[in-house]
Amino acid sequence: MMNGMMADDHEHDDDHERGNGVGVVSKTEPKTKRPSLYKVILLNDDYTPQEFVVWLLQAVFKREPEEAVRIMMHVHNSGVGICGVYTYEVAETKVAQVMELSRRNQHPLQCMMERE
Repeated sequence: MMNGMMADDHEHDDDHERGNGVGVVSKTEPKTKRPSLYKVILLNDDYTPQEFVVWLLQAVFKREPEEAVRIMMHVHNSGVGICGVYTYEVAETKVAQVMELSRRNQHPLQCMMERE
């Protein structure tokens, strides 16, 4: 009986040596997550001149004159408008620039960011 068990054990060793039961290891690349995006939004007020808003859209958001006028009119008519969509750090910087330039020019224009 002992010989029978040894023979079975030996057969399993032979299978292992021949490469049976060997799995394939595949390498997966880590997936990079896209950063969250944030809308930079201007809020309308009754005091900031439209010309200043157009200038601001061109200076801070690099908008062409026609597009800056279109965005300004949308803000004027709707009460709010999106200036652009950026990563968190860029959006935060744009909001800070708008607020600083508005205060420096003594305008109450408000700007905020919102996750898209």
